Amino acid sequence: MDVQQIITKGYELVTVFGVKILAALAIFIIGRWVVKYISNLIRRVMKSRNVDPMLTKFVANLAYMALLTFVILAALGMLGIQTTSFIAVLGAAGLAIGLALQGSLANFAAGVLMIIFRPFKVGDYIEGAGTAGVVEEMQIFTTMLATPDNKTVIIPNAKLSANNIVNYSTKGTRRADMVFGIGYEDDIDKARDVLADILANDERVMQDPPVQIAVSELADSSVNFVVRAWVKSGDYWGVVFNATENVKKKFDAEGISIPFPQRDVHVYEHKAA
Repeated sequence: MDVQQIITKGYELVTVFGVKILAALAIFIIGRWVVKYISNLIRRVMKSRNVDPMLTKFVANLAYMALLTFVILAALGMLGIQTTSFIAVLGAAGLAIGLALQGSLANFAAGVLMIIFRPFKVGDYIEGAGTAGVVEEMQIFTTMLATPDNKTVIIPNAKLSANNIVNYSTKGTRRADMVFGIGYEDDIDKARDVLADILANDERVMQDPPVQIAVSELADSSVNFVVRAWVKSGDYWGVVFNATENVKKKFDAEGISIPFPQRDVHVYEHKAA
């Protein structure tokens, strides 16, 4: 093969493959620009709807990588490279990763759903998955709670979302339910007046809805009053603790007994025969 034939052959190869290379480059460059535009569009839309920044960034990056993968496969296909094997390998790898990380994927899915539907937010006091505390941080895989005794509890999102979630901060007010017992020999009306006076003198107790005081049970050793008072959510425990202490002091001062369980023991003596 002489020089002229080599030049002719090279020209034919450049003519055939050059166009494919240019087309593949065009697909990659334009496709990458389109992918970046779509990713930014997703990010802007999610931000405009006040979606959690962590979820916004994650979804935008995930969409970018997925779409860019399709662009690369399309560019390789333009060069005449068989992409079927690549797709099969990616599918097998994705299946293996999914099986290996199924627990993490479940936590991820639960985290995404909780971020979207917002059963609670940072700063709320919630109860779920066997623990209670203030939400410190919501992550894709876990949720961090600070317990009242200042412990940090990290709960997998899948476990948290699979159980009932009690959010004590959603409503601005809560009803404090308390039970106080008096002796059977004590005056019921007097005890009711004492209870009403204690709650009326506590500025944290709301008067609308009104406080409810009623005899709820004739127990074995006491007549039990149920006291229901509406308070602001942040005042709940302060009202309960103070009311319990003041009831004890006031009952003592008014001569109203607070019975406690008692047991009579009878001893029989048997004389030896």
